[in-house]
Amino acid sequence: MTLKKIIGKVHLWLGFTSGIVVFIIAVTGCLYAFQAEISKLTGKTYRQVAPQNAPYLQPTQLKDIVEKQLPGKHVHSVQYGARDEAVVATFYNFEPGNEYYYTIYANPYDGAVLKVKNMDRDFFRIVLLGHYYLWLPEAVGQRITIYATIIFVVMMITGIILWWPGNKAAAKQRFSIKWNAAWRRKNYDLHNVLGFYMTWVVIFMAITGLIFGWQLLANAVYKTAGGKKSLTYQEPLSVITKLAQASALPVDKLWGQMQREHKDAATIEMHFPATDKSAIEVAVNTDAATYWKTDYRFFDQYTLKELPVNHIYGRFKDAKGADKLLRMNYDIHVGAIAGLPGKIVAFFASLIAASLPITGFMIWWGRRKKKPSR
Repeated sequence: MTLKKIIGKVHLWLGFTSGIVVFIIAVTGCLYAFQAEISKLTGKTYRQVAPQNAPYLQPTQLKDIVEKQLPGKHVHSVQYGARDEAVVATFYNFEPGNEYYYTIYANPYDGAVLKVKNMDRDFFRIVLLGHYYLWLPEAVGQRITIYATIIFVVMMITGIILWWPGNKAAAKQRFSIKWNAAWRRKNYDLHNVLGFYMTWVVIFMAITGLIFGWQLLANAVYKTAGGKKSLTYQEPLSVITKLAQASALPVDKLWGQMQREHKDAATIEMHFPATDKSAIEVAVNTDAATYWKTDYRFFDQYTLKELPVNHIYGRFKDAKGADKLLRMNYDIHVGAIAGLPGKIVAFFASLIAASLPITGFMIWWGRRKKKPSR
């Protein structure tokens, strides 16, 4: 058996072991590619408001309004956007036995509640859980997706080796699909030609996806790039001994400060401290289409003094090259780093990736059923 035949066998059996999982991950990724655009379009009635020549309500005023919609549940944050956008209030608790995840959209000028959304029933939330965990318990599903993605990366490498033409004559047939051929030949070309073009995009999507779920790889990439901070998000603590100096309505005061300091902000998200030791987190993003440039700032809830952090999710101006690389991971994964063209490429790459297990199985099945020549 030649080396290429051995690689072919490896490619085949890896495909059998990971095909269904790869199909689910690719299809859900394809569906999620334009989540932001579709959600904005379909939720136009409650996501957009008529802009007014009036000030926004303060964060604590909005907090009081939205918490009345969900008695017993506590708002985690409120996010302000453009003048014609609703404020987004987020509620969540992931502790077993008392789990919930809601989003409330409200008019930032008068506090009118426009929509109360149970995110556990949201279409794109369900799609995302399938993409991350295959709709299985997190500990089980995440492990399976990691293994399947690693296998898929190996398959892409072995696929390129199998695709590689042996001579110039063969090379002419490897870059285009012969549409006027029999269906078996067309299926073969769909698998090989589209697989070749897709590989150069999807391999980055697969690696960035692995960085999300596989902490060992994330740390290895970060350290190799020269990173020296922690990748684990850890909130700094307020100094509880300074309780007597507590500022009245500290979140509102910081909201005013952020408006003055970040006049170019596309969104400002104010987080309410969960405990008497928690800091007040503020997330300021200058580009609503991506996340990697977001400023994450933390303040003592009593003194309003800004607190330093030793992880990559701090001030953007303090981020080094390795920090920015890891911050970009999500935006690279979904193609948003290159704007709308990047998302379109990611969509079609995911669509082709979803087709490969199907066309690959049909190639195997066709060869299995092929009658031996006389």
